[in-house]
Amino acid sequence: MLLVEFLREELRLTGTHVGCDTTQCGCCVVHLNGRPVKSCTVLAAQAHEAEVETIESLVASGDALHPMQQAFKDNHALQCGYCTPGMIMTAIAISERHASLTPEIVRRELEGNLCRCTGYLHIIDAIIEGADNMRRTAAKAER
Repeated sequence: MLLVEFLREELRLTGTHVGCDTTQCGCCVVHLNGRPVKSCTVLAAQAHEAEVETIESLVASGDALHPMQQAFKDNHALQCGYCTPGMIMTAIAISERHASLTPEIVRRELEGNLCRCTGYLHIIDAIIEGADNMRRTAAKAER
């Protein structure tokens, strides 16, 4: 059983989407031990005793949105929303890998994630804003 199937069918965590089953679209990105992976290519057994973060794990029930989720909302970086969970999980990883982001860096890093609706402009803006918000939130927490 694939990790994406286990998450959706066994755990009922349906935020992780299946878009292609061939690692082409990125709709199924989750974090496995802190690294983004396409869960349609990971066996569920490979995640045994690993830390798996899904879009659902970003926010505790009733809390404010994660800074990246808020940036996607504020920048209208979604239309149908199907790719959004994978985009957000990828965006968080991008933000953690780079001290600062430019549109060029974001475009290059998003090559494994497809959106068929938006044209990416708002997604790129959201990722840059979300990364800045994540840094500000982390700085406040350290004080």
